[in-house]
Amino acid sequence: MQSYTIGQAARLLGVSPDTARRWADAGRVPTRRDEGGRRLIDGRDLAALAVELAKGEGDEEAPSHTSARNAFPGIVTAVKLGDVAAQVEIQAGPHRLVSLLTREAVEELGLEVGVEATARVKSTNVHIDRT
Repeated sequence: MQSYTIGQAARLLGVSPDTARRWADAGRVPTRRDEGGRRLIDGRDLAALAVELAKGEGDEEAPSHTSARNAFPGIVTAVKLGDVAAQVEIQAGPHRLVSLLTREAVEELGLEVGVEATARVKSTNVHIDRT
């Protein structure tokens, strides 16, 4: 499972590193230390917090975002696999993006809940890049 530093988590959630650190200190998201002493957040825990914040359950309001080149870096919050097709949800700050793609593409990209990914939007299509 992928883990994220406080700084990476803050960027994915659309908040400052200080805010992410305060949330970790308050126990809002569990952390652990790596060999170098840095605090890490498990990808699944970060995904759960991203969904919670998007529902407006946060104690601080996230800033609004604009997108350069329609790229939305975020964290995968849900993957629904069918026999041939799949649905992937990404929480990018306050934005929830959903992409329908092949099951094979999901498996090749290694997309699962808690993984960092970028949704790229063109017209009505959402493409996902693994970051």
